[in-house]
Amino acid sequence: MRNVKIIVVDAQGHIAGRLSSYVAKSLLNGNKVIVLNAEKALISGSKSSILNEYSKKLEIGSIINPRHGPFHPRRPDTILSKMIRGMIPRRKAKGLAALKKLRVYIGIPERYKFLEKTRFEDAIAKKPLSFYLTLGELASMLGWAGE
Repeated sequence: MRNVKIIVVDAQGHIAGRLSSYVAKSLLNGNKVIVLNAEKALISGSKSSILNEYSKKLEIGSIINPRHGPFHPRRPDTILSKMIRGMIPRRKAKGLAALKKLRVYIGIPERYKFLEKTRFEDAIAKKPLSFYLTLGELASMLGWAGE
């Protein structure tokens, strides 16, 4: 059996898609991954095109009954966890086992404040922060009230 590590990642300053791919790979390798500060993860691209893309996704619904879905995440932690879920083969046994080892949080809970946090150097934003949109800003534009 593999040696299971607990990896704590601070998402602040990371580009969300690249961070998601590193987290997905770590999960598939059998590690437990905890992502903190999900609302501070960054999305690259123009703010208007990102918002238009997400608002078009919100218009998609069931014709018969809206209770049947699809359900669209509006919280930053669920947006990030759905990004990670999209990179894992979740209909296979190894994908289901990997997803059970993922935890994504808004902010930093007390029990994780003093743990050493991992940074993925390839996923850190290179440009100034004004070129990016944070997941928290996107979520508030989509209707998330915040905590």
